[in-house]
This record gives sequence, structure tokens and C-alpha cells, in this order.
Amino acid sequence: MNDTRPGLNPQRLITLMQQAIQRCDLQLQSATVLTEAATGAYIVTPVLAAMAGASKVFALTKSTRYGSVEQVKAQTQQLAEIAGISDRLEFIAEKSPEIVAQADIITNSGHVRPIDAEMIDWMKLTAVIGLMYEAWEFRPEDIDLAACQQRGIPIAGVNERHPAVDVFSFLGIMAVKLLLDAGVAVYTSNILLLCDNPFSPFIERGLVNSGALADKVTSLSEAPLDKEYDAILVALQPQPEPVLSANDATLIAKYWSGAIVAQYWGDIDRYAFAAYNIPIWPEIEPKLGHMGILPSHVGPEPVVRLQTGGLKAAEAAWRQSSQSNAQAMKFVQLL
Repeated sequence: MNDTRPGLNPQRLITLMQQAIQRCDLQLQSATVLTEAATGAYIVTPVLAAMAGASKVFALTKSTRYGSVEQVKAQTQQLAEIAGISDRLEFIAEKSPEIVAQADIITNSGHVRPIDAEMIDWMKLTAVIGLMYEAWEFRPEDIDLAACQQRGIPIAGVNERHPAVDVFSFLGIMAVKLLLDAGVAVYTSNILLLCDNPFSPFIERGLVNSGALADKVTSLSEAPLDKEYDAILVALQPQPEPVLSANDATLIAKYWSGAIVAQYWGDIDRYAFAAYNIPIWPEIEPKLGHMGILPSHVGPEPVVRLQTGGLKAAEAAWRQSSQSNAQAMKFVQLL
């Protein structure tokens, strides 16, 4: 399904990308980058790398429910031609030892995952993996951390709170979007925010600035039992087990019947919640450990910022061995 919203028109994307590259001082000259070519706002990643000077960008693409390989190639190529970098972009259908061995920077993007021990063994010893999110959000299924440590391959998480990136400031807008899509107006709504991680102040600010009456707790056991809520917004860091279990479903059914559960982040035992007819949004369950709303749902801006910041963190880690750049390293959170 193509994202045809006018805010994603190619000329606007190019402007946003140029601004982000300038803010982050992204300089990928002489680097070979392996990343993905994807749909919607995520179309920007390989083009960003080339616009920032990468000598070669391998863009791995696959057909998904969001679009075919042909559609992704056509849209990415159009953007690349407008940017004037199409000659440095090469689409690939699979990871191979020959291509991986050329890459200086490999992004932990959807089509590139998983980055397993076999793939890590193909990498040059000077290669860097760009995590494309903060280090504390690391998902073990994405990258074989032990294999990276064994070969000395750095994994660079991006500091999303760096002023030049500032992706966390979109977290509140994303929460409002999730609730609006669920049919909760937010303004004057009573919202219980469950959040145990650095997202908390950003989400809370977004809710309050939109007129919500928000109570923030780190677990359901801390929530006031004498208040009614329109929605319970779940933004808990994923664990091996669901962050909301059958016991939590029993508690919600007893004290906050009628409240919808908005799954922002953190896995929920949906079978147990269905037994109590507790509505959960989004209707389609996100993959384990993944967010129920993506930055792209509110527009291309946070995606452009995140991908640029992720590439900058990877660039800084890649160059660290040859030259110390303390300012650039402020973008980086190494695992």
C-alpha cells in the first residue's frame, strides 16, 4: 500500500533530507553503505546516504504487504534522480558475502535484518553496524551481539535526543495519533500512561499539551483505583514475557472497564484481554518488541531525522579508529 499523503511528495522529502544532513553534518565520503530500500517515508534511507557523499549504496529491497519490489525501486529511483545521486545507488535482492564484504556501514534496517553470525563473518573488520535506534532499545533478535563482540564489529546506536536529531520530541505526537485513531479525542480525555523508560516525559508532554488529563505510572499496580479512564496508554519496555498479562487484564476489567488499551510499546497478552472484551488498539498486533505506531504515521519528518541520525552515529563510530571527533561522538551510543 503506497503512502500517497501529499506531505511525502518527493520535492518536500529532498528538502527535509538536505536540512537533516546539514544539521547532523553527515559526511559519508568514501564510504560504502548497505541499507534497505523500503516504502513510505523509509524510502529516504539509501538516498540520504548517497546525498551525504557515500561512494556506493547497496539498497536491499523485498516485496511486502506495503509494496512490491518494482514499486519500491521506481519510487526510490525517482527520489534518487531528483537528488542527482542515482548513479551511486544499486538495488539488490539478497545479502551476499561479496556485497557485505564491501560495506563500511551496515544499517540495522528491516530488510537487512537479522544480522546473524554468518553475515557478521562476511564483514570487513573495519565495518560498523548502525542500530538506527537508541542502544537501550536493543532487540537481541536483530543482531548477534556475541558474534559482533568476537570479531570486534562496533554497533552504533543513535542518540535520538541530540538537538540535531530530536526524534523523541515526536513521541507525544505519535501517542496522540494512536489515541485519535482509536477513537479517543485526547482533549479533556482521562489517560493513564504506563511508561517505565526515557519515552515518559516526551509522551506525557504531548498528551498534556493536547489537553488530556494524564496520570503517569511505571506499572499498573501504581495506578489509582478510584479514577475512570478513557484510555490506558501502554509504553513499557518489552520483556521476555508480555508487559501486560492475564492478571493485568483482570485488574483493568475490574477497575477501569470501558477503557481502551492503546499499545504504544510493549507486548500484551491479547488472548487474555479478549477474554474480558477489553478493546486494544491497534487492531493488528505489532511484532514482538516492536511499536504499535511508527514515526512514519505522523509524517516523514521523524523518519528523516532518525535515519540521518542513525547514519551519523555509524559514521562517527566508523571514523573513530582513524580520528577522534568528540563532537560527532555525541550522536553515538555504542553497545
